[in-house]
Amino acid sequence: MGSPGLPRLFADRRFDAELGRIASVERVRRLLFLVSAIVLVDTMLYAALTPLLPEYTDDFGLSKTQAGVLVALYAVGVLSFAFPAGVISSRVGSKPAALAGLLIVGVASVGFAFAGDLWSLSLARFGQGVGSALSWAGGLSWLISASRKERRGELLGMALSAAIVGALLGPVLGGVASVVGTRTAFCAVGLAAGVVALGGSRVPGVPTEHVSGAALRRAFSSRMFLAGVWLMLLPALLFGILNVLASLDLDRLGWGAVAIGAVFFTCAALEAVVNPFVGRLADRRGPLIPTRAALPAAAGFSLALAWAGEPRLIAVLAVFAAIAYGTLFAPAFLLLAEGADRVKLSQGLAFGIMNGGWAAGAFIGPAAGGALAESLGDPVAYGLGALACLVTLVAILTRAHPGTRSLRVPDTELNDAASIR
Repeated sequence: MGSPGLPRLFADRRFDAELGRIASVERVRRLLFLVSAIVLVDTMLYAALTPLLPEYTDDFGLSKTQAGVLVALYAVGVLSFAFPAGVISSRVGSKPAALAGLLIVGVASVGFAFAGDLWSLSLARFGQGVGSALSWAGGLSWLISASRKERRGELLGMALSAAIVGALLGPVLGGVASVVGTRTAFCAVGLAAGVVALGGSRVPGVPTEHVSGAALRRAFSSRMFLAGVWLMLLPALLFGILNVLASLDLDRLGWGAVAIGAVFFTCAALEAVVNPFVGRLADRRGPLIPTRAALPAAAGFSLALAWAGEPRLIAVLAVFAAIAYGTLFAPAFLLLAEGADRVKLSQGLAFGIMNGGWAAGAFIGPAAGGALAESLGDPVAYGLGALACLVTLVAILTRAHPGTRSLRVPDTELNDAASIR
């Protein structure tokens, strides 16, 4: 004889499982909100320099090369601390790494506010990059470790959108700083970083990860992982060229800091809208689908910018170029995360290496782009960026690893697409 209590017990277990799923989804939501706030503050400070660059160039008598180096010092800070940040995030924990990085960014922001000469300004810019390396490695590995595997592209796309919103607000911050003063604007951002870090201290962390030298060696032999690193480096390089050359060219053609900030505001706004959809597409169809579409567009808009001489045309082309460049980031994140899983590399170290790839591009782009533009002209700098896109496209079409083509969410999982909203 069956027990009448079994159906109720079964129902209770299902109910408990459902409560557990809801609680897990709620934790991921909170964590996504926190990580989004961290990367937003970080990229806002990175992008704030763009509309202020002509002003600093005039104040300190900088050449195009020197202006490019000032922009690139942020990336130098990220690059110098990328690997240590990954190790710290893995061994100490992604939560303390993310919050400590955010606090360093806030302190560097205050230093930027009170910088009175090129040396102190450069040091603060470098410090922002060091804090960024730690906050991104910690924040993204924290998010990945706490989330479901089949949602990674979408979650990373959302976090990336928050970073883009920061890039959107950065030019606005720069424009406001040109009106109300850099001390008021950057001190306010430093205070915001402290508030976010305090709120983040209440969000549950995740276990520490094992750092393996063998896994690191396997990662640098993995075509998927290396493709992710390159697809982080390439758009960072392209954005570095665009940020320096477009802002200085618009200034030369008579546009002020507020107008230049409005151009980059529009760039970031459209990127923020596009990237969650790119991440979702990468989850479902694989990361190569958006990548193959973005690369020829990025090359085409770069070549168009090389020969644009009218400010409104430069502004329009900059917007479309930024969308094409930014589309590459979400597939890169997914390739890195999945590549790390396949070789058993800790996610903290994987995203530390990601920081290094981004920083290399963000340094080479503005520094080399500014130097090439000054000595050989803008078409050479933009043209080399376009060439890099086309070479990458050819490599993907002819040498893509089969695993990257099947990296997508099974059809049975598509009904859960709104579970994190």
